Amino acid sequence: MLKILMVGLGGAGGSILRYLASGYVQQLLNSATFPYGTLVVNVLGCLIIGFLSELAEAHGMFTPETRALVLIGMLGGFTTFSTFGNESMNLLRDGESALALINIGASILFGLAAVWLGRTAAYTLWR
Repeated sequence: MLKILMVGLGGAGGSILRYLASGYVQQLLNSATFPYGTLVVNVLGCLIIGFLSELAEAHGMFTPETRALVLIGMLGGFTTFSTFGNESMNLLRDGESALALINIGASILFGLAAVWLGRTAAYTLWR
């Protein structure tokens, strides 16, 4: 139960940080055409999860509760793209190149298809 609470608290904090960081970058670069804020948040989240995962795995730096708070909760709330990147990298590291490519390709293809399907359904139902 404690881990669930830690994930929830971290997720709330990460979501707030994502909102602030993405908005700040978007405003700083003054672009209405390209989502620089989202790009920066995704890349930054990947950098942080890579760094912290290495510390956690190689050096045992975090308790299970701290991992739940920071890696799953906060970084998951900040950007789930970081989890996608970390899991894909873990597959590559473990010699599972085919599974990594399937994960990457399927996530992108099915993710974009699901957005299109959701938008199409909403348009059809509420036009």
